[in-house]
Parts: sequence; structure tokens; C-alpha cells
Amino acid sequence: MSLKGKLLLPIVQGGMGVGISASRLAGTVAALGGLGTISSVDLRRHHEDLMDSTQGEVEKGVVDAANLQALDREINLARERSGGNGGIAVNIMKAVSQYPEYVRQSCESGADAVVVGAGLPLDLPELVQDHPKVALIPILSDVRGVTLLVKKWLRRKRLPDAVVLENPRYAAGHLGAADDQSLNKPEYAFQRVLEGCRALFRELGLESERIPLIAAGGIHRPEQLRQLMDWGADGVQMGTAFAVTEEGDAHENFKRVLLDAEAKDIVTFMSVAGLPARAVRTPWLDAYLHKEKKLQSVARERPCTEGFDCLAHCGLRDGVQRHGQFCIDRQLAYALKGDVQRGLFFRSSEALPFGKAMKSVRELMDYMLNGRSKTPGVVPAV
Repeated sequence: MSLKGKLLLPIVQGGMGVGISASRLAGTVAALGGLGTISSVDLRRHHEDLMDSTQGEVEKGVVDAANLQALDREINLARERSGGNGGIAVNIMKAVSQYPEYVRQSCESGADAVVVGAGLPLDLPELVQDHPKVALIPILSDVRGVTLLVKKWLRRKRLPDAVVLENPRYAAGHLGAADDQSLNKPEYAFQRVLEGCRALFRELGLESERIPLIAAGGIHRPEQLRQLMDWGADGVQMGTAFAVTEEGDAHENFKRVLLDAEAKDIVTFMSVAGLPARAVRTPWLDAYLHKEKKLQSVARERPCTEGFDCLAHCGLRDGVQRHGQFCIDRQLAYALKGDVQRGLFFRSSEALPFGKAMKSVRELMDYMLNGRSKTPGVVPAV
């Protein structure tokens, strides 16, 4: 896969917050020739001095500045670990309040790419206009979204340097669908969206540009990688499979929760960001889901419980009844630190490459690029 003229392996490690994919994981993936991705959300939690300086009653600007400093540190640490190989990307949610600041900081700190999901980043070309060497990679789920974004960007004389096509039927975390009833819509099917995007590019006269398409969502077998590339993909993005590797930046307990989860333990629900989300039904999430309807019925505007308004629109803070009613930053931070009782553990719906075994990033990438199915003749569904 070529990104801004640089050849990369067709393996992208997805961005996972809070702090699940930081410098150690992203840098290791890059060192092996892939595209490693740092999640920009609340990275101060990996830096004790920044956490100490933002405890207690502090102004929102103090927390925001600490997170920008942490992002700068993590990008530089990842670049050091990569040894100049592969690429370092930063994943930024369009839905976070500091989206423009995170984009600018990523560029200034030397990220090779900015990956944006959880919303249409129609303004991304303007935000990076002083950094033409930074690759721009939106995350979308269907041909309609890709069409809208590409046509808008063309008016600004800019094209995506790649597009992540995430299937919400299988993905982890926040999902690119209106609600959980829409997750299985046929327009999200990999073959349909890949072939549709290639047809769109031909229609717009962009065939010579060869915009890389990266399929994402529940991918866990080398046969899937080969099938997706036959359908027009240039690579795949994997999140949960990388989160549980030895080099993953989260606590060991976090990895065990994801590894040990059975299909019956994985649920979808409405996040405070107003998007459906997928996670493991751990004690906190189970308790929350039992009282979700009641909490939504009494939703009202209230001050941010963490004091720095991580989301531009938050169901809990803004009193939006149809959205989730919990502090997502706090629950994800518990998960990062391995608190099984109180954490929110995002996970894809599909099996993991090595079952319940924890392996290294190198073993995972080697398996996806060179491995074979344990059951001859069986090709997992894509």
C-alpha cells in the first residue's frame, strides 16, 4: 500500500482510546512496516506528571493543554520506536471538542497521517493546509458518505490520501451507523462498498490517483485480507486484534477481558456521543444497561463531570435523552488501567486471530500476511 509515496504493508492498526493505542503499540507496528495509529483522546493518562497537574479543580484549558502536550510526547515516542520505518498516524474523533487543536498538534508534532472518524471531516483540508506532507484519511462506512466527502474535498483541490471503510456490523467502539437497528444494512457490506468506491473514482476520473481503500471491522484471518484485496481493498485496519497484543498500551486486565469474551458477552448500545457502540458486557456496562431507560427518562443538562468537555456533544452533559447517560472518558480510563468492575471495554463482534492467546505484534502481522487458516478449505465470512 502506498501512502504519500511511501510503501507500507497492507496492515493498519486502528486508533483506540482512551489510551489503548499509544506510542508503544503504534511505534511497534510502524517499526515492522505497517501504519501504527495513536488515539488522540485524553493521552495525559499515560503521563504521571500531566495527571498530577490536572487533578482537582482546574480550568478546562489546563486539561486541554496537558492533553496536547501528551499527544506531542506520544507521537515523538512512537517515531523513536519506529526507527523511521512504516508510518505514524493519529486518530481523531470529529466528535471531540478539541478536534481542530488535535489535528494541528498532530501535524506540528510530525505525524505522517491524520485519521478522522465519528463524523464527516469536511473541513480537514483547511485545518492541514500548512502541512501538505501529512496524509488525510477519513473513516466512512458507505459509498454515499465517500461520495459526499470526495466531492466536497475536490472543490478544495484536495483528495483523501486513503479512506478507511469501516463496517459497523463487526467493528468495535463507536460505529458509523445511525442506530443499532441500522448496523446490518446491505450498503455497509465490504464487497458492495469497495466496488462502489472504485466505480465512484472511475466516474470522477480519479482512477490514476489510486486512492487506497482500507477495509475495517472484525477482520481476523489472512483469508479475509486476500478476499478484500480481490474486491478492491489496498489493505485492512485491525483494532481489537492489536489491542490484545503484548505491546498494546492498556493494562493486562484489559487484554484479558477482550480475549476471554464470548460472542454472548458482546453488546451494542447508545454512546453519549450519539452513536451506537460495541463493547464487552462487563459488570459496569451490565448495571448501566439495566437502568439505561430510567437514566434517559430523567436526563437534563448538567456540568461536565470531568470538567473539560471531552465531547463537543455529550448526552450526559447536554441532557439528550436518546443518547447514553454516563461519562465515557471516566469509564474508558478505568478500562485502560485494568479496572474490570468499572471499565468500559470496547471490542469487535468477531473472533480474534489467536483465540484467547496473547501474541506479539510481529506474530499478528506475520500471521495476517503469511498465515493460513487452521481449518483447511474454510474461508471466514467477510
